[in-house]
Parts: sequence; C-alpha cells; structure tokens
Amino acid sequence: MASVQPIPVDDPIARGLLADYVAMRAEGFPGQYTPARPPREMFEPPAGVFLVVYDDEGVPVGCGGIRRLPDGEVGIRYEVKHVFLTPATRGRGWGRMLLVELERYAREWNAAQLVLDTHHTLTAAGGLYASSGFVEIAPYNDNPNATRWYGKTL
Repeated sequence: MASVQPIPVDDPIARGLLADYVAMRAEGFPGQYTPARPPREMFEPPAGVFLVVYDDEGVPVGCGGIRRLPDGEVGIRYEVKHVFLTPATRGRGWGRMLLVELERYAREWNAAQLVLDTHHTLTAAGGLYASSGFVEIAPYNDNPNATRWYGKTL
C-alpha cells in the first residue's frame, strides 16, 4: 500500500525527486523556469514539512511540502510547494493522499489557510487542487513561473 512519510528536504531521496521535478518543469518552461534548492530549515517543523510518497513496494515516487509564510489577513498561512509524482504513478490518487497529509500538518500547526501557485498548463494539478477545495485567489507572490494562485481556508 502506498504511503507518505516526512523526510528532510536535503536527504538524497528528496534531492532526487526534486531534481526530477525541476527537470519536468524545465521542459514545460524552457528558459523561464528558475528552480531553487530549498534550505532544510524551510521544511523543518513547525516552519514546514517535506513529504515523500512511496509506492506499494516502498519505492519513492513523489514529493511535496508546505512552508510557513508570513501571516495573512486570515491568520497563519502555509504554502504548498514542489508537488510532484513520477509520470508512471499519476492517476492513482496519490497526489490527493499527499495533499491530505500536507493539510493535516497545516491544521496541526493551527493554519487558517493553505495557498499555492501553479501554471495554467499544469491542468491535472489544477484539477487536483480544485477538487481538493482550493479556489482561485489574487496573486500573493511575484513568482515568474506562476499564472494561477489558489487558496483553501482550513
């Protein structure tokens, strides 16, 4: 059975998944995508958490995290970052499983809102976010790779 586990963002498993994520994003945004190598502290509780999705055989196949942002009008906010599943594993519900677990952490840390940014060409991701209760919001950052911003009140 697939599972989701926390892992340091600088662990070799996390770095490998993030490299795959960056490569996938760079293909879609040639010359535009400017990836960052997140510092460990960004995803250490309670500032955030980085999770890895393991398939039924224990192979790491996806990742995602949340990091705390400055409080907004509604209170404590966390941003969903680096949600990625390897192409062969998509459509199995593991992205939703990952989002549910990220939301659980945010709620545990008294978050009032989850936010995220994405690109309109990532239609499957947009569908996942919408079906998970996220709604379009005004831009909350100046990410040059984003064309859509979403929020979810917790």
